[in-house]
Amino acid sequence: MRIYADTSVFGGAFDEEFAEPTKKFFSEIDAGRFTIVTSAIVEAEIEPAPQKIRDFFARYEAIAEIAQVTQEMLLLQQQYIKSGVVTPKSAEDALHVAIATVTQCNLIVSWNFKHIVHFDKIPKYNTVNTVNGYGQIGIYSPLEVINYDNDDS
Repeated sequence: MRIYADTSVFGGAFDEEFAEPTKKFFSEIDAGRFTIVTSAIVEAEIEPAPQKIRDFFARYEAIAEIAQVTQEMLLLQQQYIKSGVVTPKSAEDALHVAIATVTQCNLIVSWNFKHIVHFDKIPKYNTVNTVNGYGQIGIYSPLEVINYDNDDS
């Protein structure tokens, strides 16, 4: 399963609220459950982050597929904006979804609940994808994709 991880997921490993499920998500990548895909956009967004986040990203960058932004992705991003899924102010969020869609990821994971992982936005992203000849993409937080099989609860 190919999963696109946006910038928020890497930073989530060091956020008190998101650290536990984020680290579990990355342990499942380490175990080979998922193939991680990220992008040149994430690389650029991580660059000014604290050193611990850059180091964490570098660990996974070494095994990730790094998608370069293409004209096709930029056109899909513009369709999200034109269709009102997000405003131009959230263009980079739309670009993450476009990258994941064009690179044929099964899922995108994000801690961005305002512009990506949002009950109102997800069907709109997928409507634009369908209208433009792409498949639908699952959009989830890392909490929703980690394996709970070993839990007693």
